Amino acid sequence: MSEFLTYVVVGLAAGSVYGLAGTGLVLTFKTSGIFNFAHGAVAALGAYAFFELHELRGLPWPVAALICVGVVAPVTGLALERLARGLRGASQSARIVATVGLLLAVQGAATVRYGSEARFFPPFLPTATFPLLGARVGYDQLVVVVASAAASAGLALLFRTTRVGAAMRAVVDDPDLLDLAGTDPVRVQRLSWSVGAAFAVASGILIAPSIGLDAVLLTFLVVQAFGAAAIGRFSSLTGTYVGGLAVGVAAALATGYLGTIGALQGLPASLPFFVLFLVLLVTPRRRFPQTGDAPIRRRSQTLHLPPALRRGSYAAFAITLLLVPALVGARLPVFTNAVIFSIAFLSLALLVNLSGQISLCHAAFAALGATTFAHLTTGAGVPWLLALPLAGAAVLPLGLAVAVPATRLAGVYLALATFGLGILLERMVYPSALMFGASGTRPAPRPGVLGLADDTRFYYLTLAIAVISAAAVYGLRRARLGRLLVALSDGPTTLDVLGVSTNVTKVLVFGISAFLAGIAGGLFAALGGSVSGVAFSPLQSLLWLAVLALGGRGLIGTAIVAALAFAVLPAYGQVLVADYQPLIFGLSAIAAAVLSASSYSSAGLVDRLAARSMWRLEQSPVRARFRDRELVR
Repeated sequence: MSEFLTYVVVGLAAGSVYGLAGTGLVLTFKTSGIFNFAHGAVAALGAYAFFELHELRGLPWPVAALICVGVVAPVTGLALERLARGLRGASQSARIVATVGLLLAVQGAATVRYGSEARFFPPFLPTATFPLLGARVGYDQLVVVVASAAASAGLALLFRTTRVGAAMRAVVDDPDLLDLAGTDPVRVQRLSWSVGAAFAVASGILIAPSIGLDAVLLTFLVVQAFGAAAIGRFSSLTGTYVGGLAVGVAAALATGYLGTIGALQGLPASLPFFVLFLVLLVTPRRRFPQTGDAPIRRRSQTLHLPPALRRGSYAAFAITLLLVPALVGARLPVFTNAVIFSIAFLSLALLVNLSGQISLCHAAFAALGATTFAHLTTGAGVPWLLALPLAGAAVLPLGLAVAVPATRLAGVYLALATFGLGILLERMVYPSALMFGASGTRPAPRPGVLGLADDTRFYYLTLAIAVISAAAVYGLRRARLGRLLVALSDGPTTLDVLGVSTNVTKVLVFGISAFLAGIAGGLFAALGGSVSGVAFSPLQSLLWLAVLALGGRGLIGTAIVAALAFAVLPAYGQVLVADYQPLIFGLSAIAAAVLSASSYSSAGLVDRLAARSMWRLEQSPVRARFRDRELVR
């Protein structure tokens, strides 16, 4: 019994932090309509700021905590509110890209400043214990539970019973009406974001002593508040806090009683994401807050080059690709990697840009393709050129499984479901013999025929596969299915009017995308000779989405630009080293998302510039002289 109570006490302490973080997350979601995927990154920012002030600068911990919660958090909240205002009217995909970019930027900045190695975070609360019903309870645990409960209860009371709370509830429904009533909606949203950031910062400070100072770990542990928010249906502050307690206790009990079982070792850490995925899957969509998703902005005008110039540019690009082995020398594997990533980004663009679906578990598709390819070639002895399409086909069931929540969910809820599924797969399935096994790596050979194992010949092989994939996607885009996917991104009502099943369309696009991602995973494994799960972590899925946003809203061209930015630029740029990639790509993704939402880019920035140039050309006196000469003739 004492052992059981010990686990419960540990779970209540951790669950209080999850509930505290989840409450702040739900507050900002309710008042802005933007789900902040960077909420955990804000918690990490608070933990690092506290460490800087208390440990490195020598300030007493109460003073450091007060500065973090009272100064750092409000400043962060104001910045978040300004970002949210810049995303007003944007599609959900743009909002998700912006907050994912913020998450990557904060993680990257912390890594640049403090290094990628985890640091010890000394406890600042008293660690002495006292007996309670046969269990030992730490004073630090008691402080965490009481402080979290008091803060969450005070926020719920403020939200329900005060005029400020009423304004917070009204600002998301109709900010213009609130403005007419004499209350500034911008001020209300600033307050909401500041309070939400304060809750995130406090949760990061409270949880850091138990896990250490690690940007990625802090972000993903506090992201477990997503499970608490799901229990509260993303709307109830009290339900979210209670959900955090339930998640914390369940995870602690699972650690104590199931953590030693090999197949279930990843369950305790994955439990919040299992809860998140399950709640999203079984709860009717009408029970969740409506986010007011805007359709994807598409260019109303397209700048077309003259046919001869267009054909010439295509020919020049094709010749450049063929000459890459002769031009780049020892860096040829870098360009082979870029060709492989162009297939991965093409599969992601098919989902995000063409059909308007969000996938935050895309790296898991590639991981399953890579491990299946390794099993087929090294274990079953399947010929290389047959194993690759079979690896892509093996990912189809996973793509269809992801399509199940896609038939019920959209926008941010689909992103959350796929994100939770990706973390579940990493923690529960990656270590199994089905994928990477206990060693965490799988060997994968290059083709042994026709000298294709050579770097140059392998590059041409991957290039041929990428060209075939691009041609298939181009044909799909011009076919009836491509037009249906465009209609799906504009809104399911269009397909309903045409009598087309939206569910079948979503299943098809997820299946095709998963197949291409599996092909890319198999090629990636063969390129290095072996593959590990580190290359396909959930963070990579977020990074891929952010990089894809930099390439624009297209398909093939976007995939090429994203692959070059992701694989080639870091090899040539001295600044774009591994530690700087998340920071630079994150900031760039934020800029791309805000630009896509701005009225200036509603017709496309390039199109606006082209239209202005054409207007100036028409007003040119030289052009007028030529027109007069034509009239005389």
